Amino acid sequence: MQNWIGIGIWIVMGAVIGLTMKAFVKLPAETPGHTPVLVALGAFAAVIGGMLGVGIFHLYEPLALSAGGMGTAAGFAALMTFVYRWGVRNLI
Repeated sequence: MQNWIGIGIWIVMGAVIGLTMKAFVKLPAETPGHTPVLVALGAFAAVIGGMLGVGIFHLYEPLALSAGGMGTAAGFAALMTFVYRWGVRNLI
């Protein structure tokens, strides 16, 4: 049960990171529809990053609410949403 709660926290944390990345990286002429994409991308990246972090740092005792899982979930979500915002900014 604790791992499901941790995965839920990863999803919410990734969505919040996606929204904050929208505030940090401004686009000059933004088209509507980027907010749901950023929320979904941040949540997905946080789950993938959290799984990687748990697998790398806590191989023998995998817990989703560990420091390695939370840190890599936040880092990977921030990286992926930043790359998305930066790439979209350069395309416009």
